[in-house]
Order: sequence, then structure tokens, then C-alpha cells
Amino acid sequence: MAIRRAQTLISLSKFKTNFMFLSRSHRFSSSSQNPNQFQNVGFIGLGNMGSRMVNNLVKAGFKVTVNDINRDVMKMFTEMGVSARETPYEVAQDSDVVITMLPSSSHVMDVYTGTNGLLGGENAIRPALLIDSSTIDPQTTRKISLAISNCNLKQKRDVREKPVMLDAPVSGGVLAAEAGTLTFMVGGPEDAYLAARPILESMGRTSIYCGGSGNGSAAKICNNLAMAVSMLGTSEALALGQSLGISASTLTEVLNTSSGRCWSSDTYNPVPGVMKGVPSSRDYNGGFASKLMAKDLNLAAASAEEVGHKSPLISKAQEIYKKMCKGGHETKDFSCVFRHFYNGKDEV
Repeated sequence: MAIRRAQTLISLSKFKTNFMFLSRSHRFSSSSQNPNQFQNVGFIGLGNMGSRMVNNLVKAGFKVTVNDINRDVMKMFTEMGVSARETPYEVAQDSDVVITMLPSSSHVMDVYTGTNGLLGGENAIRPALLIDSSTIDPQTTRKISLAISNCNLKQKRDVREKPVMLDAPVSGGVLAAEAGTLTFMVGGPEDAYLAARPILESMGRTSIYCGGSGNGSAAKICNNLAMAVSMLGTSEALALGQSLGISASTLTEVLNTSSGRCWSSDTYNPVPGVMKGVPSSRDYNGGFASKLMAKDLNLAAASAEEVGHKSPLISKAQEIYKKMCKGGHETKDFSCVFRHFYNGKDEV
């Protein structure tokens, strides 16, 4: 284990060295010097999150071009006056910056490096900046970022000759995506992050620079681990309270004014009937699917194993969400553990 950990640290140090060099060698101009450098925005991935992020980009005045494997959702956007293209490569030809919001590492890799992908099998691409807001493992992020750094720009932008990638996964869920109040966790060259902030601010309220390439992805994995564990703890406490004769509304009030307060209790309560406008109030539909939480926990487990970190709560959370998916609840919001794992009751 010690040898494996040392090999991992050496590998990661090589990544850091490469990206520190790239950051110093190629600089973006600041957005204040050139506010129009990213007016043409491509967006790939129009699911629950991506479609709402696109809406906010359009409202902010960006010229957006979209792509998705779902032709119906593409048609919906074209009927709104948004341009659509058949392939990621075609999106890249129309865009100064491209944002991807996809389900998994394999989808991201395919969109960037596959047939008709953003990199198009060529050494020269048009977008100066590529932003991946998917939740994927840091290792895949760094591989794609390195591939992008080996490309050149078709047209030289300011002092840059090469494109650059930011990993910028988000937190806040569908509600925040719709309201434009997402939090972005960003990894990559800091000058690129500063240049991208006007785009991020059109879709979110907060952006946090986390360091080099892959650090945004790492931060998101850790955040979702904490979110999964807190949802399980909150659901377990509320279901136990019901069994002990305390209503979920009363116990929620206690939690939210005491040391047990957390996002899972005061913003995203899992008990149907306690809070309006959250997935539990609509039969756990339209939120963050249990299968996606299971996927993110798998990413956390793989990352923890790679660096030799002991994380017993990851294993327990994985076990529970695996049971949720096998039980037919994979498309329901992850807060449905309250009902389907802990057998909690609706508030009446």
C-alpha cells in the first residue's frame, strides 16, 4: 500500500508540474480588458441541469449554440431561437468557449476526444476555453486537460496560442440551476478562471477557485460525499423521531435551530409534507437522481483508494444507494432514502 501510494503521489506531482508550466506559459487577458472574448458560447448536455444553465446564459445575453443526444430537447431550444448543431465538433466551430455538462467520465471523454468530438482529431481548434461542469474523477479531467494543451488555436487570441480547460463542477441542484444561484468549484489556470468569471456568474452566485487542473473535480467529489452522508444522517434522525412519536415538522424545527442543522434539513428536507418546492414534495421527482449519487460515491471511493485514504462512510453510503438503485428508485431524488430505505412516513 505504501509503495502504491508513493507511486500515486509521484504521478500526481507530474500532473501538477505540467499544469503549473502551462499556466505560466500561456496567459489569458482579463475580462475587464476584453469583455467580449467569450460572447459565443457552446453548451453540450441539456439534461435537468444543463438546460437550465443554458436558459440563464441566454438571459445574460450570450450567443449560445447547443448539442445533446436528445433531439427533442434540442428542438425545444431551437424553437426558442437558440442555435443547435448535430455534433460537438460543429458546436466547437461556432464557439469561443464550450461548456459541457454530462453524466459521467466516459461521456465527457467521448464528447472531447471521440468521433466528431470537440477536439475533432485535429491539432487546431477554435474555442480558446473549454469548461467541463460534469461531476467526474480528477484523473479523467487531467487527461483531457493535457490533451487540450497539446492543441493549438485556429486563431490566436490576445497572447494565447493554445486552448485551455477548466474543470468547474457545480453544487446546488436543479433549483439553483434554475435560479442561477449555483456554486462553481473551479480547477485549472487561475488566469483562465478569472477570464471565465462573467460566464460563471451568469449561471451561478458563487465561484471558488480550487487550484490546478482536477482540483475542481476533487472538491465536487468531496462535497457530494458530505451531502450524501448528511442526507442519510438527517433521514435516519427524522425517521427515528417519527418512531419515537415526534412529528417530522417539529424535529425539523429542532434541528434547524440546533447543532443538527444542515442543508439536508433546512433547504432540501427529505420528508414529504415538511417543505414546499423540494423533490420530497413531488414524490421525489425532478431532483438529483439516486443513480447519480451512487455514481459520485463510486468516484469518491476510487479516489480515496488511489491515495490510500481510509473512508468508511463512503462504503456505507455506497451500500445504501446501491440498494436504492436495485430497488427501482434509481431515477428518484437521492432524498428518497427517507421513504424507501428508512421507511419514514409522510407528514400529514
